[in-house]
Parts: sequence; C-alpha cells; structure tokens
Amino acid sequence: MEFCPKCGTVMFPQGDCFECKKCGYKEDITKESMSEYKVSEKVKAKESIIFTSDDIQTLPTTKAICPKCKNKEASWWLQQTRRADESETRFLRCTKCGYTWREYD
Repeated sequence: MEFCPKCGTVMFPQGDCFECKKCGYKEDITKESMSEYKVSEKVKAKESIIFTSDDIQTLPTTKAICPKCKNKEASWWLQQTRRADESETRFLRCTKCGYTWREYD
C-alpha cells in the first residue's frame, strides 16, 4: 500500500501513477512499487461502486426490546467510555426505528 507523503492518505493507482484523492499528490509507479500489487481484474471507473449508506448492516444483532418502538431486535457494539479498569458500555441501536440507547454492566 502506498501512502501520501503530504497528508498520509492511502494512494491508489491511477493510470501510470499513484494518486492521492485527498490532496492531489501524484507519484510515478515504479517497477519496485508494482511488485507489491497483483491485479486480478481490470475494472472501468464507471463500474466501480462503493456503498456508503446507513442501510448497510455491518454490526452484530441481538434480541433486545427497543424502549421507543418496542421492536425486538437491535444492533450492538461495545465502547470504552469510562476508566480502563471498568467494563465497556454496551450500545444498542434498534433495527427498525434507529433509536440508540446504552446499557452498563
């Protein structure tokens, strides 16, 4: 992986150079830099699709009753919100209405 020396963002191959999408820095692709990469299939730019949406569920789910809509399923994650010697806080988000609440151990 190539990183931009100006801003530290990952640079992607664009034609015959690596290009930073954030600041526009370009660096020529050398034989040494290409030895790290294996191209399995060439795809045209218009065919590349990146999904960025709240509709995509990547969190695990559990049975939990939403305090707002009474739905019986929620996504969950753990986050350290207090001191390191205390347990994490469990956050839950309703899969139906999106309401988020927390539980402590």
